[in-house]
Amino acid sequence: MAVIHHTTLSPTKLELLARWLPAQSWYAGDGAAPDLTTAGGFRLDDPEGEVGMEFMVATDSSGAAPVRYHVPLTYRGAPLPGADHALIGTLEHGVLGKRWAYDGTHDPVLVAQLFALLTGQAEAHAQSVSDTLDPTVQARLTGTDHSAVQAPASVTQSPSATDILVRSTHPLLLRVHRVLTPDESDGGATTGHISATWTEASGERVRGVFLTVHEGA
Repeated sequence: MAVIHHTTLSPTKLELLARWLPAQSWYAGDGAAPDLTTAGGFRLDDPEGEVGMEFMVATDSSGAAPVRYHVPLTYRGAPLPGADHALIGTLEHGVLGKRWAYDGTHDPVLVAQLFALLTGQAEAHAQSVSDTLDPTVQARLTGTDHSAVQAPASVTQSPSATDILVRSTHPLLLRVHRVLTPDESDGGATTGHISATWTEASGERVRGVFLTVHEGA
């Protein structure tokens, strides 16, 4: 399991996200600079031990009502070739040195491990505690004839989600929900989903759907 280093980051993750979020198609802000706090999330392990993977829930309190964003992040010790468009920024890690932070929906390692989580071949880990699983993360995928995926075939943005088309035994669409709501239902017309929890400003712990799986084209 991954080791979580409790050390300094410059800039911080939230500072990086505050610069990057307003340019995204699914950003719901009204022009004010984001006012972000971390509300929850979880991690996945890279089998090779090279890429950090975090699924962060960041609450933006800059508007009339708080908005919860789901941001999958990957952290690398060197640039990911061909992924300049997905770079959120670089930060200086107090232990690991310079790290490149990416929108993880474009990172083949994260996409492969997301699929492994859906098929029961990977487990979710606690966001901020080393060597600890997170049993609150729930994942399902119907059917048993799914082979592993290695890279996204395409990634497209919408006003509320990022769609990742992957090739398995047959094409599947992994829809990453970007704006989260406290609702455990995935709408019913899906092949699978991942749900997890976060903490509201009131202190209440709630659950919502982070990702749904649909039959691809």
